Amino acid sequence: MDFQLAEEQRDLTKLVHDWVESEAPKEWARELEKAEHDYPFALWDKLTAAGFHGIGIAEEYGGQGGDILTQMTLARGLARSLAGLTWIWGITSFAGGKSIGLYGSEEQKQRFLPEIAAGRSRWSIGFTEPSGGTDLLGMMRTTAVRGDGGWILNGQKTWCSAAHVADNILLLALTDKDAPKRHQGVTLFALPARTEGVTIREIPKLGMRAMGSCDVYLDDVFVPDELVLGEPNRAWYMLLPTLNNERIMLSSFCLGILDGVLEDALAYLQVREAFGHKIGEFQALQHHVANIAMWRTQTELVVQKAAWLQSQGLPCGQEANMAKVIASEHAVNAADLGIQILGGMGYSAETDMQRYWRDARLFRIGPITNEMARNTIAEGLGLPRSF
Repeated sequence: MDFQLAEEQRDLTKLVHDWVESEAPKEWARELEKAEHDYPFALWDKLTAAGFHGIGIAEEYGGQGGDILTQMTLARGLARSLAGLTWIWGITSFAGGKSIGLYGSEEQKQRFLPEIAAGRSRWSIGFTEPSGGTDLLGMMRTTAVRGDGGWILNGQKTWCSAAHVADNILLLALTDKDAPKRHQGVTLFALPARTEGVTIREIPKLGMRAMGSCDVYLDDVFVPDELVLGEPNRAWYMLLPTLNNERIMLSSFCLGILDGVLEDALAYLQVREAFGHKIGEFQALQHHVANIAMWRTQTELVVQKAAWLQSQGLPCGQEANMAKVIASEHAVNAADLGIQILGGMGYSAETDMQRYWRDARLFRIGPITNEMARNTIAEGLGLPRSF
């Protein structure tokens, strides 16, 4: 097997590395985090100037093209420095670029994709509900009923990343309460975030503080028919392929975090002195950094396999779930060891280890918990459904 990226992806790796060092270094990411309720518009603008919002969007709609392997390469390179703030690019890329590109009508593609590629449109996702969590469909309470020329939405969504600055929200609602199965009867909307009846509140949280996560309240919100994506009541069938994409992208963020953790740990081990020696000479700490390096290599292999399968149009659900679990747990464990290696400085907001840990910790929970992902993996191996 050939584990090498294509030449264009290797070129992109270097381009992103150099761009990050120049435009979004770690010390700047720490400054963005300090202003925890201030969305980093400056970062969005830098991503726009670099053309990154166009990656993954077809050239005919103003983008630069690129498959999941290209997106994975970009995600990894950005996350080495930005960690969870990479979602500043990723949420719009997934919610707008990927979703509209896959199941939007031609009119919707012409309307939305050029704006996303040019960095003039930000998107959020409205899937999760306060009572549901991972039980997305079984506990869905947000409804959409037919109105004159459109739909009227009522309910609440939560953990909508950057909804407070979004132009549109990719929103899932129940449109057929009598559907025989819970995965039937849901519809996807491209909801303009400033529509009358929409109220948005930021949620205080542990990590990714500058990005903002929000509750979205819907009170008789009207959405016209032209903003329904795909066929009403069949949204879940459309969404399933994109969920694999989201998990591979998240795994790529974790891989970038592992890059950053290993980089910082090695740098500290080679300069910090104790008991008359560089601490990199101490066997216990060498074992810590060796574990981090092995976790990174394991993560790289499973993420690249899942991304390659998807790029070839092959089934990748099992591999995407495995990559998500392995990558998120390795990233959290590596950042925790990184804090241990740096000692008190690892706990300090003046270094990045604590930021890597805080951001990576979410990835064990969302967009699907690792426990639920394990259930799905086991079911894929022939065991009975456990939920």
